[in-house]
Amino acid sequence: MSSPLPATFVKGFHNEDQVRRMEYRELGSTGLRVSKLALGGATLSNLFDNDFDREEGIRTVHEAIRNGINYIDTAPFYGKSEELLGQALKDVPREAYYIATKVARYERDPAKMFNYTAEKAKESVQRSLALLGLDRVDILQVHDVDAAPNLDIVLNETIPALEEFVKAGKARFIGITAYDVDVLKECAERGKGRIKVVLSYSRYTLLDNTLLRHMKAFKELGVGVICAAAHALGLLTNRGPADWHPGSPELLAVGKRGAEICRQRNVELGKLAMYYSMQLEGASTFLIGIPNRELLQINLDAVLDGLTPHEQEVLQYLRENVFTKSHSWCSTLETVNMFK
Repeated sequence: MSSPLPATFVKGFHNEDQVRRMEYRELGSTGLRVSKLALGGATLSNLFDNDFDREEGIRTVHEAIRNGINYIDTAPFYGKSEELLGQALKDVPREAYYIATKVARYERDPAKMFNYTAEKAKESVQRSLALLGLDRVDILQVHDVDAAPNLDIVLNETIPALEEFVKAGKARFIGITAYDVDVLKECAERGKGRIKVVLSYSRYTLLDNTLLRHMKAFKELGVGVICAAAHALGLLTNRGPADWHPGSPELLAVGKRGAEICRQRNVELGKLAMYYSMQLEGASTFLIGIPNRELLQINLDAVLDGLTPHEQEVLQYLRENVFTKSHSWCSTLETVNMFK
């Protein structure tokens, strides 16, 4: 089915046939229509992979946007992600994409990782704009509000600093991110009218359905919901997670079992995981890290073509026999040492 062209379509730049195949959804009350699949910037760096191929990453960004992905998410914490995007986006019309970055989470050293002060937020936004080579971004987000000392500092210091950039025309909307969905909901409620977007990661996957708890509340608040990390930080892939994954031994064993079954049946678990997460009603977009064109194509296939009958059978088997209950891991603050 062909979709109407989004406001981000640029004739002569985009692959029009692919753009028409992509589904676009309203991002809450922002007025932005964003692609169902969004490009996450965490894997466009060596944050998770020391062997990350920078040139391949740039080519992946270009191909993703040409094929209809119009929402990009990055952050200062993601190593040189903003710098890479700045280089990649020099060759892309500014009207062809929406981009979001973050404040409040910065360095790998746990002692210097988080800073929710207004002064640091302002400094960070200016640096992000410079690295991205842009005079404005579409969304500024407070990174991991569940790691803040309390929500008062987020609402009374961090967000007011971001609102200054909105008033100055250097950003359009403000969002928040978190792993803890209860904190995410509380912050969105207390910041009603000011917070337009919420990003939840790894909380609606084959392993964890916790995000369902608050989807109704987010709809009533009129915020756009970004459902990120369908692969549960690499756990739901045939390759499996890195050594630093915060999951418990039980959780890691469940993911390993799922991957083993998929390899035996010649199916990519990552594709099944992406397809499953995208069935969540009420989410505006599904954000994942895509460091190379091979993975880009796998995820585009999941979005545009769905699953083959064989893949559907494997997914059903996994849901009935492997991924039978909801799991979560420790809090954001308890995971900080994995980045040392």
